[in-house]
Amino acid sequence: MKKLISKSKKLFTSPQSSILSAATLIMFMIIISRLLGLVRQRILAHFFLPSELSLFFAAFRLPDLVFEVLVFGTFSSAFIPVFTKSLKKKEGQAWQTASTVVNIGLLLFVVFSILFGFGADKIYSIFAPGYNSVERAKIVQLVKILFAAQGFFVISYALTGVLESLRRFLIPALAPLFYNLGIILGTLFLNSKMGLLAPAIGVVIGAASHFLIQLPLAIRLGFRFTTSFRITKDVKKIGKLALPRILEVGFLQISKIAELFFSSLISTAAYTYYTFGNSLQLLPVGIFGISIAKAALPTLSRQANESNKFKKTLFSALYDMFFLIIPAATTLVILRVPVIRLVYGTSIFNWEATVQTGYVLSGFALGIVFQAVAALLARSFYALQDTKTPVIVSVVSILLTILADFYFIKVLHLEVWGLALAFSIGSFVQATTLFYLINKKLNGISFFKALLPISKSIVAAFGSGSVMYLMLKVFDRSVWVKRLSFLGKIESTKTIPFEKFVLDTRYTVNLIGLTIIVSLIGIAVYLGLSIMLKSKQVWIFFNLLKRIFVKRKISPIPAKETESVVPTPSGTTEI
Repeated sequence: MKKLISKSKKLFTSPQSSILSAATLIMFMIIISRLLGLVRQRILAHFFLPSELSLFFAAFRLPDLVFEVLVFGTFSSAFIPVFTKSLKKKEGQAWQTASTVVNIGLLLFVVFSILFGFGADKIYSIFAPGYNSVERAKIVQLVKILFAAQGFFVISYALTGVLESLRRFLIPALAPLFYNLGIILGTLFLNSKMGLLAPAIGVVIGAASHFLIQLPLAIRLGFRFTTSFRITKDVKKIGKLALPRILEVGFLQISKIAELFFSSLISTAAYTYYTFGNSLQLLPVGIFGISIAKAALPTLSRQANESNKFKKTLFSALYDMFFLIIPAATTLVILRVPVIRLVYGTSIFNWEATVQTGYVLSGFALGIVFQAVAALLARSFYALQDTKTPVIVSVVSILLTILADFYFIKVLHLEVWGLALAFSIGSFVQATTLFYLINKKLNGISFFKALLPISKSIVAAFGSGSVMYLMLKVFDRSVWVKRLSFLGKIESTKTIPFEKFVLDTRYTVNLIGLTIIVSLIGIAVYLGLSIMLKSKQVWIFFNLLKRIFVKRKISPIPAKETESVVPTPSGTTEI
């Protein structure tokens, strides 16, 4: 029993030794978190109409604006590189810096939360002009509750930055699970009495849990709360590095406000369709994109002065990311309607809502790969302590996205899926520009040679998608009945006894079966084509599966790199 407890404690407290092991761990936890997030959305769709949920989702915009500009922009780019280097030089000073940054962030957040909380009604009359006064009043009521939740996140994200700097990725990866659980439990137990306020209360519970689960390990490693607001050299450096990122996040929030603005003009429910589609596309982005990008940042930061190692790490992560995420995006495009019916298909989420959300998901799916790549490439610039370049590129792409929003909705009068398409266009511009610039900065290989491994993944995904599309049309009973498939136009097919081999997808079990079968065959085709195209990534993928499921281990990094970033501080309390 003692040995089991010791191993369990080591799992939670020991640092991950390589990008691969860290990324695998983060990837696994993100899968669980994203799936739990979809369960959360399913529960919301079960209890509330899309028009009601739009008000709940819209209420996040103002608290998110304050939080992400003042806090998230700092911890996502500037804090980890500075904190990691400071730990190597002077441990006590590094922990003091962490506490000071938390205090400053919390103070600014409280001030702006109070100011914006009082002016929320007027602000939302600008943010969402399509909503009437009654709907805005409900949004304002929710906003005041959600601001309390974001206060917990101010501290929690600081702890996340500390733990990830020390390569402790498991606890930060667990935290979102508790956040989602809070919303789920709040909705389930409070909805009958509190209505739409129930999930908002759940957000507060989840945010507090997100903070509390990370606190013990952070304290054990050396973090302490203080009352210090002393602006040290490291604090100034974090502020200086964070300014461009804060500017970028500010523009990103403007883009999100534009999404709310234009969707409110389409219909009250449109913002729910957009949010639900976004939730689904974030699953592959988080699993294959953010996990690799977050795991790579500390290693890239340590290799910033070793150009060859930095280049090898970056391109290896990039090609692996492309190989994993392209088939996922293809699958979402082909299976968008079955997936949405399975995830959101409640009695009050009707067919029109399914179709509209499906269009939104397709629009997002076109840019999933570029979102993931942009996350990794931006962090490669952060590791080199260059926050200006990715910010400039991001701001340009965001402005382009907003222009596309206006053109698609106000000029072409498209439905809400036009906003998702505009987002994908902006992601494409951002990712391709960052790729060109980082390759040039590192004196890397030729641009077209760098694209060769990526092109193999694209060809394999296209072949896989074609097979999945054909199978979906052939084995779905509704396609034959309604003659929606091109096969229905062929005279000879009208005599085919399709009842013998098709599935009636009006029933959930049949829909699940068809979706799983088509997906598995699509994966097999993708892997087979990758082997035929002699893709190196497919063998890396097979070796990874072998190490995990056969040998049950992840290969460590070379011995000369296995030392911890910093020794565990002495005198800290045991968990």
